[in-house]
Amino acid sequence: MATRWGCIGAGNISNDFFKAIRLVLPKEDHQLVAVAARDQKRAHEFADKHGFSKAYGSYEEVASDPDVEVVYIATLHNSHAELSIMMLNAGKHVVCEKPMTTNSKQQQQVFSVAQEKKLFFMEATWSRFFPVYEQIRKELANGTLGTVKLVQTRFCIPVFSAPQVNTLELGGGGLLAIGFYGVQFACLVFGDEKPEKITAEGCITPEGVDECGTIILKYSGNRMATLLYHTNAGEGDNSASILGQKGRIEVRAPFWCPTKVTTPTGDYEFTLPDDKGFNYINSAGLAFEAKCTRECIQNGCTECSLMPHRQSQLMMEIMDEARRQMGVVYPEEKV
Repeated sequence: MATRWGCIGAGNISNDFFKAIRLVLPKEDHQLVAVAARDQKRAHEFADKHGFSKAYGSYEEVASDPDVEVVYIATLHNSHAELSIMMLNAGKHVVCEKPMTTNSKQQQQVFSVAQEKKLFFMEATWSRFFPVYEQIRKELANGTLGTVKLVQTRFCIPVFSAPQVNTLELGGGGLLAIGFYGVQFACLVFGDEKPEKITAEGCITPEGVDECGTIILKYSGNRMATLLYHTNAGEGDNSASILGQKGRIEVRAPFWCPTKVTTPTGDYEFTLPDDKGFNYINSAGLAFEAKCTRECIQNGCTECSLMPHRQSQLMMEIMDEARRQMGVVYPEEKV
C-alpha cells in the first residue's frame, strides 16, 4: 500500500522533496494526496506540477483530510511547532523540516504530543540518510579512526538576503538556517554524548539575528568540535573532517548532502540522479529520508533510528546555548 503524503508549504524545499520522491522512488510506494499553501493559487500550481490530487488554501484542510497519512512540513521556522502539533492532533504522522522548532521548550511540546498520540515524528535532517553518512557510521563503528579527537565543519554560503534568514520574527539567523548542519554532524560523530562546554561567538545584525558564527564543543578526554558558518560571505569549501588517532575522514563539499568521502578504508563516491529541475544541490538525495519515513511508518515506528528524538533534543540544547551566548533571542522567548 502506498504511503499517502500531505504537504504544508509550497516553497523551494517542498518542490525538491516531492520531485525527489517522483524521480527516485517507486511510484507505487508513494501517493501525493494534498498540498496546502497560504495562497491557494500557489497550492494549485504546486499540485499540478507534482501530481497532488488536492490543493488547499489552508493548513487545517490537510489536517482534516482523511486520505492524508503523513505530512511533510516545510514552512517558516517560527511556524513549525504550531503546525506539527496541529497535524499530530489530527492523527497524522509528521516529517518536519529542520529546525523542527526554534527552541527546546517548543520542541518538547511537539515530542510530547507525538508520544501521546503514538505517531511517527521526525526532524527532516536529510544529511543523516545519505550513503556517505552511512559509510561514516560504519567507519566509526569499526574503529578505523581510533579515538576521534577533532571534528571540523565549514558551511559558508551567501543566503543572508532571504527573509527567512535575516528576519528575527521568522526564526531567522545563520545558526538555524545553516549552522544546524555543523551541529548535527558533531552529534553524528560523538553520538548522544553532551559536550562538557559550549563556546559560541557570532556577528549579530542590528535586527538581532546571527549573520555568522563559530561554535566550539568541548567533550571529555580532550575531544573537540569546531563548527563555522557564514551566511553573508562568499561560498566556502563547505567540507567536514573527522580526525582520529589512527586516521581521518574527509567529507567533500557539500558535507550536508555529500556524494564523496575519503576514509582510512578508501575513497567512496555515491552518485545521484541529475539535479535538473531542483532548487538546491543534490536534492535528489531527499528521497533517502522519504524512503526511510515510509519504512518506519510501515513498521509501526514512532521515530527513526537514524534521526531519533534524543538527537534532535541534544542538537537543540546545543543551539539554544549557542544562541544565548551570541545574544539571539526570538520574540516568543522575550515573554
